[in-house]
Amino acid sequence: MIAPPPRWARRVLLGPIVVLLAVALVPTTLMLGLLVGAALTWVLPGRLRVLRLLWMISVYVVWDALALLGLFVLWVASGFGLWMRRPWMQRAHVVLARRMLAILFWQVRWTLRLRIVVDAPAGATLPGVPLVVVSRHAGPGDSFVLLDALLRGGGRTPAIVLKDTLQWDPAIDALLHRLPAAFVTPRSRRRRGQPGASATIGHLAADLGPDGAFVLFPEGGNVTPRRRDARIAALRRAGQDVLADRAARMPHVMAPHTGGFLTALDAVPTDGAVLVVAHTGLERLVTVKDIWRELPMDKTIVLGGWLTPVADLPADHQGRSLWLFDQWERVDAWIAARASETAPAE
Repeated sequence: MIAPPPRWARRVLLGPIVVLLAVALVPTTLMLGLLVGAALTWVLPGRLRVLRLLWMISVYVVWDALALLGLFVLWVASGFGLWMRRPWMQRAHVVLARRMLAILFWQVRWTLRLRIVVDAPAGATLPGVPLVVVSRHAGPGDSFVLLDALLRGGGRTPAIVLKDTLQWDPAIDALLHRLPAAFVTPRSRRRRGQPGASATIGHLAADLGPDGAFVLFPEGGNVTPRRRDARIAALRRAGQDVLADRAARMPHVMAPHTGGFLTALDAVPTDGAVLVVAHTGLERLVTVKDIWRELPMDKTIVLGGWLTPVADLPADHQGRSLWLFDQWERVDAWIAARASETAPAE
């Protein structure tokens, strides 16, 4: 993906363009037509794919613009940025993120007919225990689903490291520059002296509060057959044939990268815990063609997970790397079990 423009250009150009586009969309007859079409999709399941898609795109533009306006109000309330890092202002941004996600997922459920079920482990919502959250990565928007569950269901303040290309979205760009989050530039485009993923992860994890949740996707990207095969081949080239064989026996996930996970564990408070998240329902949506074929989705997304105190993990890096691999085998088995439960009877 193309690298995002400089920060000043994103603030001066991209943000206002989104707001102006939203203002232009709202009063037009197209918006009225989309509203009628979106209503009809409820009584005509499986129909009106174009209207569904256009409606969600329009909703997202307006949603982004509303988020930007809310962020502008908070910037003014913070003394034009002077008190932006004060705890009360950070809490205000978390509340804004929680409410904006609630609006977005209300529309996703209504228009795309998605149902989201969170099978939370005991203790995941209890305050006072900082979490390192490691999740599988499969399907469009799964990171939004996870963050919504942590923010609204778990009452957590997520900290996350994202690819710098997500700064093309003005609302995500502005919000996450004010919260415990960071955008990482790929090594091929990184300037000399610019921090990499490991340094960024260590910094964020060290500042994790008692209600914080540091989110990692150890697979490094959405699972695809090509990426999965490439990861297995990389393990073999590194002489890790045993791990490569284990990865080949996990058809639903990719072998996890362990570097970011180890860095986070080294920095996170020792009284913390690791939350492993598995989910299913979006893995068939790999390409744009897949998404188009599945509209309206009429799907149930199920999130499950399990907690392990950091104190119960192996103390050394090799042991922790193998532990994470064990958890990914468990994630793969969890997905397989869900698939068998929902398979149609012959």
